[in-house]
Formats: sequence, C-alpha cells, structure tokens
Amino acid sequence: MGIMTGKTMKKRQDAAGLDAGKTQDWDLEGRGFLSLRGVGKQYVTGDIKVDALKDITFDLENGQFVVVLGSSGAGKTTLLNLLGGMDNATSGNIVLDGKDITKLDRKGLTYFRRNDVGFVFQFYNLMPNLTALENVEIAVEINKDHLDPRDVLTRVGLEERMSNFPAQLSGGEQQRVSIARAIAKNPKLLLCDEPTGALDYKTGKNILELLYNISKQQKKLVVVVTHNSAIKDIADKVIRIRSGQVESIEDNPSPMPVDQLEW
Repeated sequence: MGIMTGKTMKKRQDAAGLDAGKTQDWDLEGRGFLSLRGVGKQYVTGDIKVDALKDITFDLENGQFVVVLGSSGAGKTTLLNLLGGMDNATSGNIVLDGKDITKLDRKGLTYFRRNDVGFVFQFYNLMPNLTALENVEIAVEINKDHLDPRDVLTRVGLEERMSNFPAQLSGGEQQRVSIARAIAKNPKLLLCDEPTGALDYKTGKNILELLYNISKQQKKLVVVVTHNSAIKDIADKVIRIRSGQVESIEDNPSPMPVDQLEW
C-alpha cells in the first residue's frame, strides 16, 4: 500500500452528524450488507469484568431472514442492542450498508436508530391512548423517508382496524401494529426480539410469515432473536450464540415454508 496523502486521510475520517461512521468502499470488500468483525461487549463493575460478547464475526445480506438462537443469558439481547445502536461495543466494528455504527457519536446513533433500524419486541409497546393508525403515524413523524402509515397497516392486514385502540385489538393484531410501526420507517434493518413470545401458536406463525414476507418481498434484512429453536427451519441463516460467542453459523439453502412450521 502506498503512502496515504493528507487528502486521502481526510476522506477516511469520520464526518460529524449523519455521515459519521461512513467508511470507504475498499474497507468493505468481501463483506455483507451487515458486517460484524471481532465485536465484543464487556461490562466492568469495580474489579469485576464480564464479557457479555466476545469476538462476534459474521456477514448478513439484504433480503435475508436470519435467526439468532441462544438460551437465556447467552448474549442474544446484548447483540441485538449493539446492532440497533442502543448500546456501544467495547471492541470490533459493526458496519451496516457502508456505515460503521461503532464509530458514531451520540447524535449519529440517534439518527441511525431513527432512520435505519426498525424494532419489533415481544411486548408491543403501543401507546394505549392512540389508535392503531396514530401509533404508526407518531413513529414516522421524524423520519424523512418513511412509508405511508395507512398503506403499511393495510399490508399487514389491519385496514379495518386502523381506528381501534390497542385495548380493542387482539395480541396478534397489536403485534401487527408494532410491525407496521417498524416497517413504516422504511428501515434498512428490522430487529425482532422474541416477536412471537407473547402469542399463541397459530398467531405466532402468522407473525413469522409476515416477517418472512417482509424480508423477501420488500428486500429487508430481518433478524429474529429467539430461544425457540424450531424457528430456525424457516431461516436463510442461523447464528447460534453460547456464552457470549458464536457457536455456529448455518446457511439454509431451502428454508421450510412457514405454514409447515411446528413447535
């Protein structure tokens, strides 16, 4: 490699605000749409150091439906928090669509969470005093490239429930509102933390089918974090986490149709 000029060095420096964390193309050669390299998270309390995650490395592509598996305490939620910019990695790099989020400042992380990531949680976190439509509308008010809330609610099968409040909706319908709220932001990455954990079997399958279709039809990278190993059969890629480390990564060239899934 030749000597780097001052001009070249300037181009590689992180810019402030929205451009912070943007890396050069050659840094990403051979990497996926989402790339993790040597990612670690360590918590320190006095003299005690706990490695919640150690040397996490993998690549994911846009349009994939990915399942992250692990038992309670394995580090799944910590990984999700790092991917979503809700916590900072102690070491390593996380690059999404050319942007290294581990180098973002507070303002940059705020914009990242606002514009690039959609979150779907086990518990729906809906505003009880707002209708289904209003719950989606309020989430996209600060997004510059959002989708139409009415159109998104129609896509998830709630065209006749837009005026209902959360208390007037079933658990599956509330989860659909939360999914609509997430995808209406038009994010690059959709993160789902145990999205079927509070649902019955039939409704859970319907939600998984919806999430799977989002990944394929809308070309979104969908990452589902769960302890339910049965869900792995419908995934394009399965990442197993154990004791804060990647135990295995499995590619599935022929995912099972969601309607055949059982647990």
